[in-house]
Amino acid sequence: MPVPDFQSIMLPFLEALRDGKEIRVRDLIGQLAKRFDLTDEDLRQMLPCGEQGLFTNRVAWAKTHLKYAGLIENQTRGNVRIAEAGKKVLSEKPANLNCRYLKKFPIYLKFIGQIPENEIPQSNQTVSIPETNQTPQELLDTSFNVLRRATLEELLKRLNNCSPAHFEKVVVRLLLALGYGGVAGDGSVTGKSGDGGIDGIIKEDKLGLDIVCLQAKRWESKVGRPIIQGFVGSMDFIRAKKGVIITTSQFTQEALDFVERIEGKKVVLIDGTNLADLMIEYNVGVAVTKKYEIKEVSNDFFDEENS
Repeated sequence: MPVPDFQSIMLPFLEALRDGKEIRVRDLIGQLAKRFDLTDEDLRQMLPCGEQGLFTNRVAWAKTHLKYAGLIENQTRGNVRIAEAGKKVLSEKPANLNCRYLKKFPIYLKFIGQIPENEIPQSNQTVSIPETNQTPQELLDTSFNVLRRATLEELLKRLNNCSPAHFEKVVVRLLLALGYGGVAGDGSVTGKSGDGGIDGIIKEDKLGLDIVCLQAKRWESKVGRPIIQGFVGSMDFIRAKKGVIITTSQFTQEALDFVERIEGKKVVLIDGTNLADLMIEYNVGVAVTKKYEIKEVSNDFFDEENS
């Protein structure tokens, strides 16, 4: 079955603590995985950032919401147990447990920032909170990916509208940003327009003993095998063993297959999407407008036994 959202985990989480005993969160994750019949493949799913397992993250957020609603206690690091308020909730036998249900607890409303810290909501007070099954971490990742995609599409639009000469300069700057041209990044770049389709050369050392040939195709149609073959042949005139072809469009399957069969040379193909991704990653043609840091309490800092 699909990995459940964090709200669907809340009630099984609380029910697993019904006996009132303290349990390690790590063990609880295993119990919940069995409860939801998750496979090993399900448990291997990662967050978009790739830094934590999806199910583990969602269990952690279910724990956070239950804790700040006062339904569970987390007095010992890595362990958890049910609180009196949690036992009362289970005695009511709710059909499900979610953020909407937790809004009945004033301390939870404070946690989600819907009422000031020094105020207690009235019994008839209504609170408008957008409903979502995504955890805050997932919302951040989703928003980040949306913004990145918008930037990627804008980059491709700009690249397709710039002149061929400027596009070649962009390609050269990107290759230098990637580390080609020597450790100091001061490699010599010389245009070779009209020389067998080679648009530029990057010297990886000052003597030019190791060079990378470049070809930039600001095209709308796909780049096919004949273009690749012509480029590879031109590399022989300058005894180059490395080459990069970059396009704003895509490569045909024949072109991709041909590159895999080349012997004695290494040629890398970068299509429009990968080009924009690399420009974003290496800050070529983009500017950082804002940075966010997500911080969590350091367990090591508060580990008195090892301090």
